[in-house]
Amino acid sequence: MARGGWVYVGGRAGNKPSPGEKSVITTACETFIADVLTPRFLPEICPSTEFNFPVAIYGKWLGNKYRFITRYRSDGPGADEPEFDAPFARLEYVSRDRFDLSYHRHTGEWLCLFERLTLTEALHMIESIPNFAPR
Repeated sequence: MARGGWVYVGGRAGNKPSPGEKSVITTACETFIADVLTPRFLPEICPSTEFNFPVAIYGKWLGNKYRFITRYRSDGPGADEPEFDAPFARLEYVSRDRFDLSYHRHTGEWLCLFERLTLTEALHMIESIPNFAPR
């Protein structure tokens, strides 16, 4: 009897949006950041000499994934880096207007909570579920 083995059958990583789709997704996400996330989670920048404080929220593509990122600044004398980025949510492009939605855990892993959502549904989930909120 032949023994089974692992075989690569491909993944969704090869699914990439066309340039037109990518620009529509980027525009929708940037509008969402400006209209919803920034006023809610970053109403004003409060510098602190003791702790890290958020200074911006933005998005960025990495392959077929669009990540939502918070930029932090630390003005303290013991800071290793004056500024750093912390991702908090990720949309993974699966197919036309279908995305998997993940959040960034404190362990550095991405945990997918929802699969095959439309862009509108995914942005609503980011807005309403605390796991996807910037930290």
